Amino acid sequence: MSTGLIIAIVVAVLVVIAILYVVSTRSRSRRREERREIAGHHRDEARVRHAKAEKHQAEADERAARARREAAEAEERSHEARREREAAQAHHEHASEIDPDGDGERSEQHDPRAPETEERRA
Repeated sequence: MSTGLIIAIVVAVLVVIAILYVVSTRSRSRRREERREIAGHHRDEARVRHAKAEKHQAEADERAARARREAAEAEERSHEARREREAAQAHHEHASEIDPDGDGERSEQHDPRAPETEERRA
């Protein structure tokens, strides 16, 4: 073989190796870029889902707070109603005691603890 032919074969092999290297590098670069793009989409989706989760949590917290507030208000109204009934009973008893026309006993018609009164409430 001549020296020129050996040099030509070596150069051809080096060119093929260089071409394979360039193609391989571009292919890796393209795969990396695709992965970056997919990762970006996943991050965007994660941000959207996180925002939705935060919104739902805030709504749930708000509803729970509203329910606690309403329960506290109902309890307060219940206590107020009990105080009003007790005050009404005290006034009724006092009126019965000082009424010159009454017999001094509690009238069951106005007694909120009387069984008949309980039936009217239900």
